[in-house]
Amino acid sequence: MPTLRYFTVVPRLPAELEKLRELAYNLWWSWAPAGQELFVRLDPGLWEAVHGNPIEMLASVDQGRLEELAGDDAYTSHLESAWQTFQRYMQREGWFSRSFPEAAGARIAYFSMEYGIHECIPVYSGGLGVLAGDHLKAASDLGLPLVGVGLAYAEGYFRQALNSDGWQGERYPINDWRRMPVSPVLDGAGKRLVVDVTYPDAVVRAQLWKVQVGRVPLFLLDANLEVNAPRDRSITGPLYGGDQEFRVRQEIMLGIGGMHALAALGLSPTVCHMNEGHSAFLALERIGRVMRERGVSFQVASEANSAGNIFTTHTPVPAGNDVFDASLVRRYLEPYRSALGVSDAELLGLGRTDPRDNDAPFSMPVLAFRAADHYNGVSALHGDVSRKMWQGLWPELPTHEVPIESITNGVHTPSWVAAEMGDLFTRYLGPRWAERCDDAELWERTHEIPDAELWQVHEHRRHRLVQNTRRWVRAAAERRGAGREELDWADEVLDPRALTIGFARRFATYKRATLLLTDLERVKKLLADPERPVQLVFAGKAHPQDRGGKDLIRRIIQESRDAGLRGRLVFIEDYDMRIARTLVSGVDVWLNTPRRPHEASGTSGMKAAANGALNVSVLDGWFAEAWHDHSWEVGWAVGRGEEYPDGTGDLREAELLYDLLEREVVPLFFARDGSGRLPRGWIKRMKNAIAKLTPRYNTARMVREYAKRFYVPAIRMSHNLTDGDLAAAKALTAWKERVREAWPSVSVADIRLLSNDEVAVGEAVRVSAAVRLGALTPADVAVELYHGPTGGKLELGEGRIVRMGPVERLADGAWLFSGEIPTTASGAHAFAARVVPYNEAMSHPYETSLIRWA
Repeated sequence: MPTLRYFTVVPRLPAELEKLRELAYNLWWSWAPAGQELFVRLDPGLWEAVHGNPIEMLASVDQGRLEELAGDDAYTSHLESAWQTFQRYMQREGWFSRSFPEAAGARIAYFSMEYGIHECIPVYSGGLGVLAGDHLKAASDLGLPLVGVGLAYAEGYFRQALNSDGWQGERYPINDWRRMPVSPVLDGAGKRLVVDVTYPDAVVRAQLWKVQVGRVPLFLLDANLEVNAPRDRSITGPLYGGDQEFRVRQEIMLGIGGMHALAALGLSPTVCHMNEGHSAFLALERIGRVMRERGVSFQVASEANSAGNIFTTHTPVPAGNDVFDASLVRRYLEPYRSALGVSDAELLGLGRTDPRDNDAPFSMPVLAFRAADHYNGVSALHGDVSRKMWQGLWPELPTHEVPIESITNGVHTPSWVAAEMGDLFTRYLGPRWAERCDDAELWERTHEIPDAELWQVHEHRRHRLVQNTRRWVRAAAERRGAGREELDWADEVLDPRALTIGFARRFATYKRATLLLTDLERVKKLLADPERPVQLVFAGKAHPQDRGGKDLIRRIIQESRDAGLRGRLVFIEDYDMRIARTLVSGVDVWLNTPRRPHEASGTSGMKAAANGALNVSVLDGWFAEAWHDHSWEVGWAVGRGEEYPDGTGDLREAELLYDLLEREVVPLFFARDGSGRLPRGWIKRMKNAIAKLTPRYNTARMVREYAKRFYVPAIRMSHNLTDGDLAAAKALTAWKERVREAWPSVSVADIRLLSNDEVAVGEAVRVSAAVRLGALTPADVAVELYHGPTGGKLELGEGRIVRMGPVERLADGAWLFSGEIPTTASGAHAFAARVVPYNEAMSHPYETSLIRWA
């Protein structure tokens, strides 16, 4: 083989259009209409053909067209206006710096296995990645000092191709980074910046690419270098491909390699946010760096770092979390273990619910929990589920006290609202609606939009959905080599006037994509009514190894060929963000039918709601709390939040879904006013959905919550523990060691009820407790009364806490504590006493997992 020399060809832009190049390399254009329209105007057909990739666009557009536009003052003035808007955006003072001046100089590093920013950078697979992309966009809007870290997948997630039987096949086209809005990262000498990542059998080198997302940079590690062996190059090959060993290798590159990358860039993170457990190995690298740089023990370095680590879990079932064989993790972490100064058992124990269980596998979420002081689920219901799932890490705590909080996901509204809908919002809500996505008062003005205008815009979007679907279905048929009859049929699928129900997401079996097809005869009757036509549009991918998910897709394809469903039931192949935007802005109803409580959050229904679509959903994930807050005003609920063992409730919930569609949804959609044109009742619900859901379920609100509840407290605590010679971290470590040593001697020796056992409402119940503390003092502990109503049962449900105060040292060495339980309601009540370690330097009172009940 000859030695290859590489070079890059870049578009030659006329001087008048040179600003297009800088705009192209900043993904700001992906959510700013003023920016995106510039590229569409170059050649609308070509823009569609290159999947909205501005670099591919500039490389492919006719040079004569560029010269023509350079002399077109209408275009150049449009370019200058967009450029000025972009400059104002990049230079404006951010909400974060105004709100938290004490956090100046801090940096937040956000780690995620995937990022869905725009379809032209295919390093995402689904909801987790799109959420990460929306998180970066909102961080840019709000001016957070945040940097993203991920992997540059040579193959990315697969492209879907269905055969004639409807069975999913996968294609893995190679990503050409030079033809994407991605820039190589160079060192001070102008050469590619490369980092080294240690594996048991080799040191793997990785170069860096930068994606600029507004004001936030995203750095992607790329191991696809000739200097690496083929096996090592594949580490950044496919997204979510390979076996367990492949996943471990990828997650070492993300977590440990990501920390190396930040160090090479001179970006020292104050806070590291782990978006799922994939990046949890970063904690070991952070600890090792502090040990080397500050000359402290593993325990001190761990204490110093945990305050600055945040972990967001997205998976509500144990099987969905990364768990690896201990021998595999032992081999891959051995190069790091000795430098950390811990034994093999201690290192593996960090990833085990019970560190003493030598037979347990190694869990990445457990490592993330142990290495962080701040953790959350992604909806209120998911927070409850997570506390139950991971209670084993705090075995003595009642479930509701497990310190896993919840911050409900959101969507980056400007990225998902259709252009025509955005124009409507500008007209009636004002030009700054995109900057005020979480302003509830502003969104109440949605009710001022005239019904006729809102309906006209919505019908236009439905027509656009039908047109695009016909084009996509035809293109898929052509790729399969379909005959003339099928191609002609593709040109006629769907009815622009029909009630359109959309279902698009990852095809995991728990999401029950075919629940609506349980009773085919009933579905045919629903869809075939000539007076009230209904149609179904499906899209989504199944994981390559998920045969169950693939079976669901095949069933939909096969049912779509039934004479009673043909043309009214359609599956769109190769789902991506482009198709998602068309669907959420064009359907009338967004259908969501997971088995509760398996949907951690879900965000597609939020995107649909911002465009005026109404949700029909099981009460799971985000919609459970939306329904609780707003009930029927924003859509329809399937059931009342019942939970069934897997599969046993499917028939029941299918029946509820049919009844809902037949008796409420379809009649309301076709109930027109006196003019026969407008469905006033439906439009009222559309306005309610937009006004009530949009200001709550967006990433502006979500990122503000992360900043207020996690980022800023973590920055503050991290500074407290790491300032100077780590004195605070050393002191907290020593204190925890002292508490653990003394804890076997801690007990509640005696509890006395000082009041009558029957009191009137409003009268306090006085309690005393004698507590043996051994070598500890009252300042080292919190003695608490855990109390609440029993409802006549023999146990407490979710109790409340009253702190007791020390009174005196008793003759036998115990300490006497006293406290009062307030009473606000009659009925049977109970209480228990307990002792927990207390230190104001801890991020939360249960860091040690120690608790002693009476």
